[in-house]
Amino acid sequence: MPLQKLKQELLQRKMKLERQIAAIEHDFRQGRSSDLAEQAQERENDDVLNALELKAEQELQQIDRALTRMEQGSYDRCSVCQDVIAIERLSAIPYTTLCISCASRQSQ
Repeated sequence: MPLQKLKQELLQRKMKLERQIAAIEHDFRQGRSSDLAEQAQERENDDVLNALELKAEQELQQIDRALTRMEQGSYDRCSVCQDVIAIERLSAIPYTTLCISCASRQSQ
């Protein structure tokens, strides 16, 4: 898969995450019920939304860093050993910064 296609996929994912974050933030701005039972349910929902928003923001940061590395010409280079990251790995995890060897070593 050429790098240009990966860039398009990253940009599409970025837009999806930005919309998701905006929808979550919009939900938080909505008024809350005056009913105590409903307030308890809303707090549980807020906890779930907070977790989803945090995960989306973290992925968005990874995507932004990957896009920056693309612009700098270092996207397909491992941040540890500087070897080329296989296109298959980049296709599977487009914002990875590690080649398979370094990723394997870090997970041990």
